[in-house]
Amino acid sequence: MRPREFDHDDVLRIAFDQFWRKGVRGTSLSDIARDAGVQRGSLYNAFGSKEALFLAAYERYASEYLGSLQEVLGSGSLRARLTAYFDAAIKNFRSGSPPRGCPTTRGLMELGAAEGEGLDENARQAFADLVARITGLLKNALSDGVKRGEFSGDPAIAALHIVTVTRGLAVLERAFGDEAELRKIAKHTVDLVLGKGR
Repeated sequence: MRPREFDHDDVLRIAFDQFWRKGVRGTSLSDIARDAGVQRGSLYNAFGSKEALFLAAYERYASEYLGSLQEVLGSGSLRARLTAYFDAAIKNFRSGSPPRGCPTTRGLMELGAAEGEGLDENARQAFADLVARITGLLKNALSDGVKRGEFSGDPAIAALHIVTVTRGLAVLERAFGDEAELRKIAKHTVDLVLGKGR
């Protein structure tokens, strides 16, 4: 019997939705196979392991998320760009019903401390790469702001500060689920970075 062929992009979307909602540990290949309408063995043949499937699905997510951030950070005043960045981040981890949280933060919490526990070094590197690329996008937007006279600080440090606050917002969202509070913190962060008058 020949294994059923399937749409990889569709499987990656379905798999990532499960990983995002339940975490990697809480997601089984059987659940993904059932929701995707494929055999579990077909997933093993295509990806090799649950962790490899997660990485492929995460890379797809990261590419789409970076594209959306490039768009919001690409035009407008620096204040408008940073506000749109925080709006996109909050919308991202408030999506779903109930809200799913931040997939990167969730994944980082599943990294194993020892060999064979949790996600591996490849996953850690994928998470670190996304965070570094987001930091780079923010640094570029802040550097543009320096050129336009909208910002007088260090773009690299300010970008790290904003990314750090974003990670904190993801944790607060999981703890309290208070979107209004997250938006207040985001607005205050933009005011701290740019000054209230800019």
